[in-house]
Amino acid sequence: MTRTRFAPSPTGFMHVGGVRTALFAWLIAQKEQGTFILRIEDTDKVREVEGSITQIENSLRWLGIEWQEGIDKGGQYGPYLQSERLAIYDEWAKKLIASGRAYADPYTKEELEAFREEAKAAKRPFLYRDHRPENPPIWDGSQPLRFKSDPKAYTWTDAVMGELSTGPEAIDDFILVKSDGYPTYNFAHIIDDMLMQITHVLRSQEFISSTPKYLNLYEALEITPPTLATLPYVMAIDGKKKLGKRDGAKDILEYAHEGYLPEAMMNFLATLGWNDGSEQEVFTTGELIEKFSLERVQKSPARFDEQRLLWLNGQHIRLLSLDDLSTRVTDFWPASAASASDEYKKTVLALVQGRLKTLADLPIITNYFFEEPTPAWTMVDDNKQLKKLERTELVNLLQGAHSALEALDDFSAESISDTLNHLLETTGQKPGILFSIIRLAVSWAPFSPQLDETLAVIGQKKTLLRLESAIKSV
Repeated sequence: MTRTRFAPSPTGFMHVGGVRTALFAWLIAQKEQGTFILRIEDTDKVREVEGSITQIENSLRWLGIEWQEGIDKGGQYGPYLQSERLAIYDEWAKKLIASGRAYADPYTKEELEAFREEAKAAKRPFLYRDHRPENPPIWDGSQPLRFKSDPKAYTWTDAVMGELSTGPEAIDDFILVKSDGYPTYNFAHIIDDMLMQITHVLRSQEFISSTPKYLNLYEALEITPPTLATLPYVMAIDGKKKLGKRDGAKDILEYAHEGYLPEAMMNFLATLGWNDGSEQEVFTTGELIEKFSLERVQKSPARFDEQRLLWLNGQHIRLLSLDDLSTRVTDFWPASAASASDEYKKTVLALVQGRLKTLADLPIITNYFFEEPTPAWTMVDDNKQLKKLERTELVNLLQGAHSALEALDDFSAESISDTLNHLLETTGQKPGILFSIIRLAVSWAPFSPQLDETLAVIGQKKTLLRLESAIKSV
């Protein structure tokens, strides 16, 4: 049975790269009807950030990634917090000592630094195994415990990168357990993955150089390695460096506050370095589960393009039913909508759904439906076509629109559309000029939905009053 895991360290917020690793592991488990596990690797107490575990859980759950086993849920292979598994690591450390594959590190920091300087002066790489003590002391936990490596060449198959190989120079004696009693990642994750029966281990590209020493430890423990999959880096948009905070990497939950849908974020992350071989760009969660495979993950780095995320978000907003969207925008309405009826807000929402890129766009695109806008003639000056006209020409157009709309007995979108089209004929103006000045006069917003439908929702009385106000303000 397929068992995948996500095992982050609680050292800060969840960023794009980490969440993508979790998503890929989750998709594999979902597709194979397996188990996805959340394990927390909290053995680096110096770097641990308070509240990070809760933030990790909230980030995954917002995205729609639910784990079947692990932190806060339990399971037969727990505990799932590494700091609660110290006795387990101690047991396996002693097995390595008994088999002659681990020893206490007797050197001070100063002595190790002297060894490094010696190697540097000799222009050769520093290898701890060159200084392996002949008669190490009995390990009592006060010193680091090191793995006694068996340097050799390795060739292995990575589910993403294909066949890889390295020589014995890549393998050295590394620390298994630190002097504070906590295991290193290099040791603990291998023990945990084995005991939790993990079948697939997905990691970022930065760990690929460490794989040979992991293979060496697997052999010493007589463990068959799981399927190893190395995910390419997520790069900044220029493709020149790994994505960092300065390039837009931020807390994944910030996107929730900014009005992004979890489905859009999942779609975006899944297609950062993966595609199904088609031209399809917009995927539902069900489609991702059905189509995902490690074989289609690309070897080259993926670029983080927030504009593409914004586009995908707009596409996913349009896929929502009106009832679903109504529920999701509850906290995004402008303050002016507080006294409006749910029915009216739903009518407005139906009108603007096709224009929303994020849920946070809702106030600027709907505020004028709930309160009287303030004329801002600077918007006219910003319009390439309108700024070419004299103010008197604009007033004439607004007065003509006022008269035509005032004469309507039926203020439906259909009647308004017919009236506006007739105005185009009588004025000889282009739609980009006539419709733009009317839209600005009734909304003073940078953009709005279909003009005839907008006016119908605002209503005849308010539309005429706003046209009058615009005329007076010229």
